[in-house]
Amino acid sequence: LVRSCREKNASDIHICGSGEVYIRVYGELVRYPGEFTRQDVENWIDDMLPNKEKDRELIENRVDLNFCYSLPNTDLRHRVNIFYQRGEVEAVLRILNDNVPSYEVLNLPPVVSKLAELHSGLVLVTGPTGSGKSTTLASMVDFINTRHKKHIITIEDPIEYVYKKRMSLIRQREIGVDVPTFQEALRSALREDPDVILVGEMRDYETISVALTAAETGHLVFSTLHTIGAVATVDRIIDVFPTSSQQQVRTQLASVLQGVVTQALVPRPDKQGRQVATEIMLRNDAIANLIRDDKCHQIDALLDLSIKEGMHTLNWDLARLVNSGKILREDALKLTTNRKHLLELL
Repeated sequence: LVRSCREKNASDIHICGSGEVYIRVYGELVRYPGEFTRQDVENWIDDMLPNKEKDRELIENRVDLNFCYSLPNTDLRHRVNIFYQRGEVEAVLRILNDNVPSYEVLNLPPVVSKLAELHSGLVLVTGPTGSGKSTTLASMVDFINTRHKKHIITIEDPIEYVYKKRMSLIRQREIGVDVPTFQEALRSALREDPDVILVGEMRDYETISVALTAAETGHLVFSTLHTIGAVATVDRIIDVFPTSSQQQVRTQLASVLQGVVTQALVPRPDKQGRQVATEIMLRNDAIANLIRDDKCHQIDALLDLSIKEGMHTLNWDLARLVNSGKILREDALKLTTNRKHLLELL
């Protein structure tokens, strides 16, 4: 089943307790052909469990499981979530690339590689679920790995891409396997002589706080947020903190935030794949001042004026892709957070 779904270029496999299987191909959910039984589903799930007895007990106690599953005798990896729904155990598999793709293969702007060349600061990759954030981060880590002698620590839940030995020393820590929490792993990482720290996701106040401190103390920190656009990203980080400390965080963020890459995957007109649309914000004095002075609502206008520096808004890129025939107008309008502005650009 998994091999067949890979051949169909599926990104996700939904296994229902009833035996029905659905797959997501280029963003669209479709029924997988074939008849399966509840027993098939139970066998599949049992076959994937990394710690059979322990995991069976957790499932019986209605504990959701997250882990990575590799096809036997291969390096083909899949992120798996096991859960109960209406009394039946079900699963969703996210299919991961067998090799870390380069940013050129991902069609990302060349400026993304420049962010990977930084020595310190915070770099965020943002976007909706399933927009390829983890893959973009992996490509940045591999970019460093092939060019520099660095110590890279990744903190993930679960580990998605396993990096090959090249120039860098890479240590990959999995939440729940190697360390209990993101916060504990991040605090510990600061005492492990890292050059680069990848935090799978900045989920809460403590993780964000330690990540900012790590970036401030001379480390290059990569992470993700489920936000669309630089403005929403900055606002989300600041809003996590108590009102009394938000001005201090604005000042801290203004000094450490080196870049925000927002991405979304848009269906191609021929439905044979998806095209990445991006928003790029890079740190300069003007951006830093807007963050520090609580004027983030002006960032989009500044991005429109900074295209020569490699920056642009998501709307600008959507309009570019529509005008070049790479995506359809109606698909661009579904993604925008400012419909009026996009219509003006179109």
